[in-house]
Amino acid sequence: MRRPLRIVLFIVIILVLLIAAFFLFLTVREYRPPSVMSLAVPEKMNGDRTVTKEDELSLVTFNTGYAGLGAEEDFFMVGGNGVMPDNAGVIDDNLHGIADILEDLDASFYFLQEVDRGSKRSYYIDEMDFYTDSLGMPGIYAPNFRADFVPYPFPPIGKVESGLVTITAKDVKSAARISLPESFTWPVKTCNLKRCMLELRLPVDGTDKELVLINFHLEAYDDGEGKIAQTNVLKEKLSEEYYLGNYVIAGGDFNQTIEGISKYPVVDESNWVPGVMKEEDLPEHFSFAVSDNEPTCRSLAAPYSGNYNDTQVWVLDGFIVSDNIEVKKLENKAVDFKYSDHQPVEMIFTFK
Repeated sequence: MRRPLRIVLFIVIILVLLIAAFFLFLTVREYRPPSVMSLAVPEKMNGDRTVTKEDELSLVTFNTGYAGLGAEEDFFMVGGNGVMPDNAGVIDDNLHGIADILEDLDASFYFLQEVDRGSKRSYYIDEMDFYTDSLGMPGIYAPNFRADFVPYPFPPIGKVESGLVTITAKDVKSAARISLPESFTWPVKTCNLKRCMLELRLPVDGTDKELVLINFHLEAYDDGEGKIAQTNVLKEKLSEEYYLGNYVIAGGDFNQTIEGISKYPVVDESNWVPGVMKEEDLPEHFSFAVSDNEPTCRSLAAPYSGNYNDTQVWVLDGFIVSDNIEVKKLENKAVDFKYSDHQPVEMIFTFK
């Protein structure tokens, strides 16, 4: 009996050492960005396209779902089974479809979320380069998901390099990645998102003010504490910029519904249900610029049915604007969730 017991004990020790080595690897390789990280501004963003106070400008926000969450897909985190599309052709088709939508909108600025630049789930395609090449405009990237290996589910997600991208041909003075509070603890946090805000600062010609644009993608899957902490950081940032005298727009994927938007109620509570963001969560001098003319996000518990009445949908995307910005137009664009689980939002604005 002693020999079989020794063999079993040896196997158990080897397994424990392998598991410990795996977690040590994830811990050592965990992405740990600084609180604020300056980002390089492409030369093409330092030309002669200065923003002026008389301009009428347009801004589009679009969570692109890493070009892997088109109408035919579901996702394991919210009740579905999918991890990644079956082949790179699906990613390529979605990239072309998203790029066509962005080109048709012809915006001054684009806020994009979930843009992969080297992930297994999107077949290692650099999606930022694809979008900037398609639009003929430079972009700035801030990573918010960087992991050598994500071990879940099965088959595992694997390597991820993904983040926020803001694209514009206007003159940008500076850019920064601003970290948001983490929502998870060790060991989950070692291979999870490190959410952030992507800030661009643009001089407004003829004034001593700046247009401050903040692209964000807030927490989705925590117990609610992460959303609260991240919202508070965003609130402080907005207030700080306003009292510097700047024009401020923040926008992206709230991963929360907005108080007062009741057109698309929760009808399925068996899967993921978003929280609610309220006016009281905003600092003084700021308001939501959010529309309910179309939903902006669908449930990924199953492939899209093609009908809002058969699929859980929400309004989770939009903007927050300072009171020295006048919103001239705000519209959620109906693109039938064909290439992403989100739909884009367009805002046209001027300076007061």
